[in-house]
Amino acid sequence: MNAALQSYLDGALGDHLAITVTPMVGGGSCEVFAIDRGPERWVLRRAPRHASSATAHDVLREFRILDAIKDESVAIARPVVACGDPEVFGSPFYVMQRIDGRPVVQAVPDRWAAAPESHGRALEELIDALVAIHAVHWRSCGLGDMAQPGNYLSRQRTRWLTQLDSYGGRDLPAAHRISEWLEEHRPADQPSTLCHGDYKLDNVLFALDAPPRLLAVVDWEMAAIGDPLIDLAWALVFLPGPAGTIPLGMSKEPKFDVAHLPDRASLVERYTTRSGRATATIGWYDVFARWKLAIVLEGSYAKFLRGHSDKPIHEFFGAQVDLLLNSASTLIDHGEAT
Repeated sequence: MNAALQSYLDGALGDHLAITVTPMVGGGSCEVFAIDRGPERWVLRRAPRHASSATAHDVLREFRILDAIKDESVAIARPVVACGDPEVFGSPFYVMQRIDGRPVVQAVPDRWAAAPESHGRALEELIDALVAIHAVHWRSCGLGDMAQPGNYLSRQRTRWLTQLDSYGGRDLPAAHRISEWLEEHRPADQPSTLCHGDYKLDNVLFALDAPPRLLAVVDWEMAAIGDPLIDLAWALVFLPGPAGTIPLGMSKEPKFDVAHLPDRASLVERYTTRSGRATATIGWYDVFARWKLAIVLEGSYAKFLRGHSDKPIHEFFGAQVDLLLNSASTLIDHGEAT
């Protein structure tokens, strides 16, 4: 298989250099490999050989987006080449620059630990990178055909409610009540932007030295043209500290110094100021983010209940779903969502 990849890269790049291919850990739902080719250090991101649907894990679409925005002021791993022929390396793939960084979720790098007063910079960089994504001129980049007509927020609610119903699992009346509230209180759509679709600390790479520096935003397979405040609210749910998922019972415990982290309101204000975008309705998006995350996790828990999952963590997702729905309901009941 490596010989076919060697031949493909030689043909696509117009030269001949020997390659070394090494499997890597990570990559989310896709498989990733380190490629060394002469002086170049790349990552190959390959679609799983047994995708869950015809449109899942569309790495060629992901490459297209990265290629379109590679000259924008967005922190990404620069794309190199893509291939849709599964005979070359088992399934479609693309190659991108290798970034010497890591996501910071469960523990901070040693150099960060020695400078706790700098930890807040990681979250500020997270917000600033999101502002840059939402500032991309997506039409002039050639991504105009990705925009869909109609109300984006209404489509999102319908999409995820349909997803929940498709599981055939637990009866979750709270999820349906929240869905009705989301429709009744739905704000007007924001002007459309390029959205990452799964924006959170897990999907950005930081340098290991202090103070924190965000090097690249990765895992763009859920990217779309849509409402940017969905990205913002999603990122906020996963923050370390009391504003994020820890009080919702999530098992990850990032070792940030919480005393030196900006609070949620400060981060929203930073986004508002730097993007020039109105965020007065962010409370609705906070409810939506918790509701959506609950539905995502319920899908894995439903697989566990059917005996179709071999991942031990999925057994605990049911409790997380309940906590998320309770949190969303609390925001509604306390008037914090409007």
